[in-house]
Order: sequence, then structure tokens, then C-alpha cells
Amino acid sequence: MKLRIRENTIRLRLKRGEVDQIASGKSIVEETHFPDSVLTYRLDVSDDDKFSTSFNENNLVISAPASELTQWAKTDQVSMVAEQALANSGTLSLLIEKDFSCLAPGHHRPDDDDDDTYPHPEAGSGNGC
Repeated sequence: MKLRIRENTIRLRLKRGEVDQIASGKSIVEETHFPDSVLTYRLDVSDDDKFSTSFNENNLVISAPASELTQWAKTDQVSMVAEQALANSGTLSLLIEKDFSCLAPGHHRPDDDDDDTYPHPEAGSGNGC
């Protein structure tokens, strides 16, 4: 699972196996280690009917409704989008999407590969990543 954060937007990209895992009701947990701490981020399946996020003691938890995750996993739907109200009257945007293979092989990071990704819908179009 890839995590991307920019301002008040959180984006998760899941590979095929991770989509299968979350669709079967199992959480996905990842860690990023720093010299003095660890950031843990997880995607949980919820029986609730809404998306939610929380961040506490270096733990980012995103919960998504089981019904929406299951439907998303079984279809060609690429992403799910949700928003959560913030205390300061702003919003936190959440995007969960399927991870596609890179259109230009060799243009991704050395530790990042295309194994278990979804075929890119623009493959063969001549477009780059």
C-alpha cells in the first residue's frame, strides 16, 4: 500500500493482493521507520457506513465501509473518494485507488516494482507515467 499526503488530502494506492485482502475483511498495515520513531498507517474495514480517519501517537488509521470496499474490489471502479469534516470547518479528503503498472518501464523508484499491479488502462497509448 502506498501512502501519499498533501495538505488535507490522503491518498492510498493498493495492489491486487491488497485489494483482495481488504475485500476479505482483513486490514492492511504498513510502517515507515525513522531514526527516532515509526509511522504506522493502516486501512481498516468497518461495519459503519462511512469513511473515517484518525491520527494518534504516530498511527494513521483509515476506516472504510466493508460494503463499499467489497463492491470496489469486484468491479473496474478505479477509486473511492470520501471527505471528513475537520474541527476547523475544513475537510480532509481521502482517495483510495487501485495501483496501476507504470506506462514507462524503468521510470519508477528502484525499490518500487509493478508486480501485482493492475494493467494500466492507457497501456499502448504512447503516454508516459
